Amino acid sequence: MGPERSSEAESPTTERPRGRYKVFLGMAAGVGKTYRMLQEGQAEAEAGRDVVIGYLEPHARAETIAQAEGLEFIPRRRVRYRETEFEEMDLPAILRRAPELCLIDELAHTNAPGLEHAKRYQDIEDVLKAGIDVFSTVNVQHLESLNDQVAEVTGTRVRETVPDAVLGTADDVVLLDLTPESLIERLLAGKIYPQDRVGAALNNFFTIENLAALREVSLRQVAEEVEHKRVITLPAVGGREERLVETAAAQAIHDRLLALVTPTPKSQRVVRRAWRSAQRLGGELDLLWVSDHEPREEEREQLDALRRLASVLGAHLLIEHGDDVAATAARVAEDRGTTYILMGRPKPRSPIRRLLQPALPFRLLSLLPGVDLRIVADRTRRAGGANSGNGTKEEP
Repeated sequence: MGPERSSEAESPTTERPRGRYKVFLGMAAGVGKTYRMLQEGQAEAEAGRDVVIGYLEPHARAETIAQAEGLEFIPRRRVRYRETEFEEMDLPAILRRAPELCLIDELAHTNAPGLEHAKRYQDIEDVLKAGIDVFSTVNVQHLESLNDQVAEVTGTRVRETVPDAVLGTADDVVLLDLTPESLIERLLAGKIYPQDRVGAALNNFFTIENLAALREVSLRQVAEEVEHKRVITLPAVGGREERLVETAAAQAIHDRLLALVTPTPKSQRVVRRAWRSAQRLGGELDLLWVSDHEPREEEREQLDALRRLASVLGAHLLIEHGDDVAATAARVAEDRGTTYILMGRPKPRSPIRRLLQPALPFRLLSLLPGVDLRIVADRTRRAGGANSGNGTKEEP
């Protein structure tokens, strides 16, 4: 048991600096995220730091449970919702305890209704603001911008997602890299799921093809995070790195992407792809719907979904009224200083319409000769619609 902190630790007059945040990232369940988090937590405790476990989900894995021995646990709190009782992390208890380091598993978790926040990553933000360091875990498929990509390669759509900015604000990101073959060996040995679940896992999520694709996504994500942090944090030596930072800042201001959307579910795929492109370019992202009518009820629902997604990703949703999509988009692009336009695959047009007017992509290229245009592929069409969003969440 670590020492109790005095009440002064909670006083505004002795406010602690923001805690440091380390995230252990994996490609799938069983790669060792939680084990490594506990291992490093034990090392910190042995070095004399005050360490507690705020929340742990060991999934009955003996190695993980053993690694937690000796560390103080903050008891879970019980929450009742619609005649069902849930066990959740006790955020107020963690803040009262005020340790130096808190280990919080599964940051993408959705809390039961009625708690301080809807999502655990929001709880973690409160812990960090209180000056407490946090170690946490997440799988790459829970990142919002990768939701479509993961569904395409695995046939499984993950329902619990977190904004990519959560990973971006981490001080350290540790990738737990394991070959697909090694992970399947762990699965067969019963180190991930009980033996009665192994067969189903092998036939569904845990295939060599799925795991190889997820591993590639994980490595690429961490490479982008490393490059982003390198540009921002390298100290200047003789002005060289300083110029690099200035160049990156200028580029971030210069590049601005505009994604053309409609109030349909398919537009969320365009938004996520556009956001990934904006991240790689260091640019801002605008979303534009050009409408010639007031939104109908089903369109309002999809607009609300687009607003929520835009809020999560930090994009700007614009709605313009007009009956000429190309002309309106060109005007908005000029006003916003757009350098890239992204759009979904155009709808098929009748022969008469093709004769009377060029397709939207060609009109945009004509109206905006200095702007790059990208059409976002709909890979679910190629896959026969298998990943249209009706998949189930990955098993823990």
